Amino acid sequence: MVLLALTVFSHDVSANALIIGQASIIDGDTLEVRGMRIRLWGIDAPESSQLCRGENSLPYRCGAKSANELDSFIAGRPVSCKPVSRDVYGRTVATCSVGALDLGDWLVRGGLAFDWPRYSKGNYDGAQREAERAGRGVWAGSYVAPWRYRACINEGRKSDSCSE
Repeated sequence: MVLLALTVFSHDVSANALIIGQASIIDGDTLEVRGMRIRLWGIDAPESSQLCRGENSLPYRCGAKSANELDSFIAGRPVSCKPVSRDVYGRTVATCSVGALDLGDWLVRGGLAFDWPRYSKGNYDGAQREAERAGRGVWAGSYVAPWRYRACINEGRKSDSCSE
């Protein structure tokens, strides 16, 4: 009983500790910092295999674009993440920043990810509206919301048919 209490206590302490370090980009909304997978809180980026259509109507890998743009933006600078919770896959869910800039806000404002109101309670809604008005990223063409894309894939459909 005491061991269980100590385990829970130490888990709570580590869940509230700031995570700072170099980030490796896993995808448009997932990083690895100091060996820990971190899912960015409140946003959802297109999946790595997901296709969108640009303003020229040609398909492009919008998920890969999100990840590549995030990697270029971070450019080896230290990332600071404040844990919020854990997701169903055991990843730490956190708000992360480079300097004073929230990475979730940067991704959504650039049209590289979406505000996910189910989790964010609309925290990034203003940034998303700005990106949409300006026609940035996915807003320049057509897309399927990442949560709908994943649901389609989970039904056993192929990536191409889920991207349209």
